[in-house]
Amino acid sequence: MIEINLLPGAGKKKSRGGGGGGPKMDIGAMVANLRERIRQPWLIAAIATTAVALVVVGGLFVTQNARETRVTKAVQEAEHDSTKYASVLKEREMAESKRDTVLRSLNLIRAIDDDRFIWPHVMQEVSKHLPPYTWIVSMGITGVPQGSQAVTTVSAPAADGGKRKRALPTVIARDSIRIRLIGNTVDIQALTRFMKELESSPFLEQVQLAKSERANDNGKEVTQFQLDMMYTRPDPSQVSRVPLAVSVR
Repeated sequence: MIEINLLPGAGKKKSRGGGGGGPKMDIGAMVANLRERIRQPWLIAAIATTAVALVVVGGLFVTQNARETRVTKAVQEAEHDSTKYASVLKEREMAESKRDTVLRSLNLIRAIDDDRFIWPHVMQEVSKHLPPYTWIVSMGITGVPQGSQAVTTVSAPAADGGKRKRALPTVIARDSIRIRLIGNTVDIQALTRFMKELESSPFLEQVQLAKSERANDNGKEVTQFQLDMMYTRPDPSQVSRVPLAVSVR
């Protein structure tokens, strides 16, 4: 037989009000149990430690992400700057290499031009300060011959695959010029004055008496001497150059 309940609300109220056997939730007991557990110190410590750990881990995570972002941005900017200025540095290096090559070539030409008049300067100084009754027998250069040092004006490739070139000094090394003078004199005091005057010359220095001995020249007793000296290159402003005029008939 089928029964239809035309008042569903009345049935629910009846079931609620009745002493059915369904489970019931005691909220007061649950609150009391929670209060009892909160009073336990170990549980409180565990909860607090977990909360602090979560906060620290979260803070470290955020900080690391921010730091990683900054470092990545800095690396990208550095790579961009390196790529940007690589060509500039290469062009600068090429310009400096060309400048040094030209400057070294000019200094080499200047050095050759300055050393063209070594002998005229030496002979002029010797003849100007030569005392009476004193004459020169021989005069020459001793030591390393002129032009024996190799001069390179172009930079050679370096040992790193030729990517860079070794920088060459722009100053040209000058050969040292040592002069040996042999002469005769009849006055030993004149030889002393001769040495002092040669030492005061801007073209000569380190004048030393290497040897002095008695000799016979055409039946006359003389003093034969040997002087060793160094040629010095004075400042170009102290060198006077005059044009050479030759009349042709």
